[in-house]
Amino acid sequence: MDGLLWDRGVRARAAEVARKSVVRGARDSAALEGAELSIEAMLAGLDDSPLGRAAAAALDVTAEIPHQVDTWQRAPLQVLAHLHVLAARSFTDESTLGRPRTADDVVDPLRIGSLPSAAEVSPRLASLVDVLTTPSAAPAIVLASIVHGELLALRPFVWGSGLIARAGVRLVLASRGVDPDLMSAPEAGMLSLGRRSYVYGVRDYMSGDPSAMARWVMWNAAAVGFGASSARG
Repeated sequence: MDGLLWDRGVRARAAEVARKSVVRGARDSAALEGAELSIEAMLAGLDDSPLGRAAAAALDVTAEIPHQVDTWQRAPLQVLAHLHVLAARSFTDESTLGRPRTADDVVDPLRIGSLPSAAEVSPRLASLVDVLTTPSAAPAIVLASIVHGELLALRPFVWGSGLIARAGVRLVLASRGVDPDLMSAPEAGMLSLGRRSYVYGVRDYMSGDPSAMARWVMWNAAAVGFGASSARG
């Protein structure tokens, strides 16, 4: 990440790199949901097919992140609700947009399994907010891994929790000054590590075992590192 931020060539075209990061990140986040499209298809315009709507949802969420960084630092739940409205408006009933699920049923494209009950959603989201809003010297990548893992494990929304969990990584990195201009594409690293590796990583986080959770943090660090390196290309 330091290499990306200190690269004079990248800094000279920071706005362009950030724009490309949105498209690349959205494409790869959608691919992790099972909606695989090329960059060219993303740029050409998305149709109203289920594949196109999923990719459009990923693009809407990723493009909104720069506008939510300040709010994220003081009201993370507000940002999660707002991003869910963008993610799920073409997939779920309007009355459920921005609201945590109330049933034990979700769309689970990664097939993570082991879904926590709906009764656990609100208390665990409140605990996550405490982690994010309490002053901490923990490295940003550790906090990003917690946000990422908790939202994937909890799946607080019927549809779109994966898109929002990956957006959470970007929000932590930006708000903690690791990638303030949002030039990297951590989703590219996640996709490069593979869906199977992703699921194993989430299950490591869900296990609560310290060694397994450390593997999840390292998995996220690898993804972020790849995303930063790829942004320099």
